[in-house]
Amino acid sequence: MATKRSQNTDWETEFNRFEQAISSSPAPIRLRSIIKLSESATRIPESVLSRSIPILAGLLRVSDDPNRSVQAAAAHCLKRIACHGGEECGFAVTMGRCGVIASLLGLLLEANDNGIALRRIWVKCLWSLVTFGSSTRIGLARLGGLEIMIRELNTWEDDSSRWCLLEIFTALTTMRESRRVLVHNGGLKFLVEAVKVGNLTSRERACHAIGLLGVTRRARRLLVEAGVIPALVDLFKDGDEKTKLLAGNALGIVSAQTEYVRTVTAAGSVPLYVELLSGRDQMGKDIAEDVFCILAVAEGNAVLIAEQLVRILREGDDEAKFAASDVLWALAGYRHSVFVIRDSGAIPLLTEIVRDGSVEFREKVSGAISQLSYNEDDREAFADSGMIPILIEWLGDESEELRDNAAEALVNFSEDQQYYDRVREAIGHPVFRNMQSRLARIRASHELMVRSMRRVTIEHLSRDTDLR
Repeated sequence: MATKRSQNTDWETEFNRFEQAISSSPAPIRLRSIIKLSESATRIPESVLSRSIPILAGLLRVSDDPNRSVQAAAAHCLKRIACHGGEECGFAVTMGRCGVIASLLGLLLEANDNGIALRRIWVKCLWSLVTFGSSTRIGLARLGGLEIMIRELNTWEDDSSRWCLLEIFTALTTMRESRRVLVHNGGLKFLVEAVKVGNLTSRERACHAIGLLGVTRRARRLLVEAGVIPALVDLFKDGDEKTKLLAGNALGIVSAQTEYVRTVTAAGSVPLYVELLSGRDQMGKDIAEDVFCILAVAEGNAVLIAEQLVRILREGDDEAKFAASDVLWALAGYRHSVFVIRDSGAIPLLTEIVRDGSVEFREKVSGAISQLSYNEDDREAFADSGMIPILIEWLGDESEELRDNAAEALVNFSEDQQYYDRVREAIGHPVFRNMQSRLARIRASHELMVRSMRRVTIEHLSRDTDLR
């Protein structure tokens, strides 16, 4: 086909010449015709390119090409056409239907005798199909593409084109059937490598697969051994908003195994989750809250997290401050965090910000205050910061949620002899009395359930014949 654009080009005639050259000419002429087509791909009408695909696909299967030059030119030309057409033209899907994937995999399996240059051509052509024809991934997987990609990654000698293999590999991991075998075939280490290499879409695919696979202890261990923690932290730092969510979620799943929480924190993850907690995306806030609660099981981590939460309470917007108070509420459940929260200076800040906050903000933060008030040291910090008069005032607020949370906190203060006199004026308030009765019923029900469980256990053991 002609390589120079012409207003009067008869593309039908040019195509017929190309077809004739391929069908009846010797290898050197066929090679020149393919190269001309490849060079002209961006100027040729799509209808002509589409008709060229079956011819080029057939050339991948020829047996009279000892040095593979015609096959290599055909593969390169197919790659150019796929890239030019993109996803919307459907060229890559047409190539898949013409058997290009099977031919390329067959050539790769023979490639040990053909050298790295040819293997690079086959892989780049395969990459173009997978990238611009997402439906071709199913066919590739069914033909054993995942196993072949892992084999190639284990033996690949050319670092400059390794990214193509990794992007094909991550495209295959979007399918559940492919992900399931990675734990057993040594593929997890390549997922970690793929987080660090290639375009952002491929790195996100790898990150997503890690998040799905990392829920099992064995997979987490193998991923950590392969260096997944620093890889995810780096992706977290470099990525856009979507990437940060994926990396943050995957890193949180890895940290769910307590033996890794210190490693995750040491890698510099806490400031990154602070960024999510302070951001506008609610999913990011939820991820950060969950991960902070996991990381805080280690006391040293809890101290670091509390410091960051205090900074948010000082400098963040209302949504960020609420998210930070929510984390403090959750951390209050850890025995060692009682002292961490007290020493962090968070409680006086909570008292300060609720004085001037909106009704909605006070409603949200009051839940954390009511829960923190169950701890003696936190009650002392709240009392010293002037929280008790505010709680008493809230008993008369229009917001039911705010009234109930204030009453719950005041009941806890009233049961502490040190503060009974300071909350005396609230004791006769209907909201306080209502909450006091409700809490008493809850506690009685809980004690009854505990006694019942003990009795059932003793009776069960006494009747167990295996113990006699």
